Amino acid sequence: MEQLDQSEIFVQQLTEHQNRLYGYIYSLLGDHSRAADVIQETNLVLWRKIQEYDPQKPFLPWAFSVARFQVLAHIRDKSRDKLLLDDSLAESLSTRVESQAAKVDVIQSALRPCLGKLSESNHQLVDGFYFRSQSINEIANELNKNAGAIKTALLRVRRQLAECVEKRMATDI
Repeated sequence: MEQLDQSEIFVQQLTEHQNRLYGYIYSLLGDHSRAADVIQETNLVLWRKIQEYDPQKPFLPWAFSVARFQVLAHIRDKSRDKLLLDDSLAESLSTRVESQAAKVDVIQSALRPCLGKLSESNHQLVDGFYFRSQSINEIANELNKNAGAIKTALLRVRRQLAECVEKRMATDI
């Protein structure tokens, strides 16, 4: 297998974590338009700092720290606009969001094998609703079922997955 160079690894990591990075920025700014601007600037800064990236270390904490500074710069630059956040509040929120990101990683690790245990029909439901962002009605039409049956089935699958994740997390402690 071909060895990936640092820039290829960087691009893979940035692409894989783009949604989480956007969510982090949005959680600090609370505005989609501003978050979209800041994610673009963050991506540029991350690319400029590619030489500082260590592929042996987790990407997301490093990217969060760059994003935090970009959010603070955005707040500073837009201070004449009446934003709801000031620097100290943004700093406090960023610390909380970063600690939550580590918890999300643990939950995702526990969730992967649980998803693999789903029946084919339940996997179709989860895939349609969560990964392809289909509505309940779209899934119902696709599977020739009524929307109520799909809602009930999704509720059961969520409970099944939650129990599985809780068990996996309890045994990993």
